[in-house]
Amino acid sequence: MKMFKYTFGLVVGALVFLSSCRDFVEPNIPYTEFDTAAYLRTIERTSTSFNFFNLANSNFALTLEAVDAEDGATVETVEIRVRHRRLIPGVGLEYSPALSTDDVLIRTLQASDFAPNSDSRFLRTSFTIPASEAIQAVGLTPADIEGGDAFEFRLVLNDKFGRSFTNTNADANVTGSPFYASPFFYNVSVVCPSDLGGTYEFTATNMDSIYGSCDGTISGTSTWSPVSGRPGVYRVTDGTFGFWDCYGDSWGNGDVRINDACGKLTMTGADKYGASYSMTVLSSSAEELVFTWLNSDGETGEVTIKAQSGKPLPILN
Repeated sequence: MKMFKYTFGLVVGALVFLSSCRDFVEPNIPYTEFDTAAYLRTIERTSTSFNFFNLANSNFALTLEAVDAEDGATVETVEIRVRHRRLIPGVGLEYSPALSTDDVLIRTLQASDFAPNSDSRFLRTSFTIPASEAIQAVGLTPADIEGGDAFEFRLVLNDKFGRSFTNTNADANVTGSPFYASPFFYNVSVVCPSDLGGTYEFTATNMDSIYGSCDGTISGTSTWSPVSGRPGVYRVTDGTFGFWDCYGDSWGNGDVRINDACGKLTMTGADKYGASYSMTVLSSSAEELVFTWLNSDGETGEVTIKAQSGKPLPILN
């Protein structure tokens, strides 16, 4: 009798378990009636920055893949919209056009712009928008642009069913996941490439200090070494450019740097005695750079840097 009750309990338990499992999966899910969306997978970011020193030849360029239930065939149009952004220290972000208005429609891709490719079954397209076109679209001129500015490009996919998909209504998994690679939104920064590293021939004149002057001209070489992890920052081999030779002194372990911030040069750091350094650019051309340096001990000199062979100097601000 005890064994019968035990067996009967197991059977009842199994029936309850199976019944609960069945209830969990019913009613049958109508998979074929699920609504499907569409997104734009970023295949290649061909160009996603504008060169401040060469805006005329800078572009925003992407290759996109339309992903939907019909392998990209539901796409009707893709709007490319733009807004300019600038961070003003102590004030905040400034936008053109203002955030209270819509961003500007700069280009519309048609369904016919999407075509088959040999790498996937989905339709793809590529586009290029010159920086000059983006600048004009937001009501600015190249003279208004500053290093550190950014252009916010936003894509809006409109399909043949009358639906629109963009960064504001897409799921975070779509916009943020590397698999989908579909942000619908791209920050294109105005960058200032700097390439001042190398060894330069120089001449130094007008060297003076409270300790005495150094008559005539000093010639030599100065190596500007890029500082790791600090783009546009260069450590110089001698912040006095040979001036201390007049004293019979040597540069030693001083750490003076030249900083290139969008074509504006500054000098920072200190020598082995703790004196700080600054500089003033007097003239700039592709062939030579002329500046004065000054330290907090009152020592100063005028330096002319010659361009390296085959590498013109940038025209500085």
